[in-house]
Amino acid sequence: MVKALKKSDARAQRLLYEKYSGRMMAVCFRYVNDRTIAEDVLIEGFMKVFDKIGQYKSEGSLEGWIRRIMVNESLGYLRKHKHQVFQENIEDAHDVHDYQVTDSFFAQEDLMAMIGKLSTGYQTVFNLYAIEGYSHAEIAMMLGITESTSKSQLHRARAILQQMVLDWENEHKKKVNYEKASG
Repeated sequence: MVKALKKSDARAQRLLYEKYSGRMMAVCFRYVNDRTIAEDVLIEGFMKVFDKIGQYKSEGSLEGWIRRIMVNESLGYLRKHKHQVFQENIEDAHDVHDYQVTDSFFAQEDLMAMIGKLSTGYQTVFNLYAIEGYSHAEIAMMLGITESTSKSQLHRARAILQQMVLDWENEHKKKVNYEKASG
């Protein structure tokens, strides 16, 4: 397929898009948190994939290469349209409580919705570190921030998510107790 893509074969491009567009849409949406914008970023990302396919050296998976392009396109959108989202340093992180999360089971959609409620800065660093697997040094370079700012953003994102999980768990317990009392 890569050979056909390098020859700008429209059929191969369509097949690649059909195979990966769903997963890559999820990647874009995690960063921009708006379906319409994520679709635009996705299209721009695939245009870049088709344009830069000659740079793919078949080292590592094609999906991983495409994912990196989608992440970079998403970050490019954020840089262009959302200024000043990374302002905190690690020195400021001391005032955020580190909550212990109890064992809870809830749907992946619930967790993704919680991540989507984070501020753009927290959400971006959390996604890059916890989901995409980038180091703080890589994140700092990608976003034009310091490593300590990346660490601070991640620390705060985790603390906020942990509180959201505890709040969700408390609501769930109330609902279960109400149902037991009613039934």
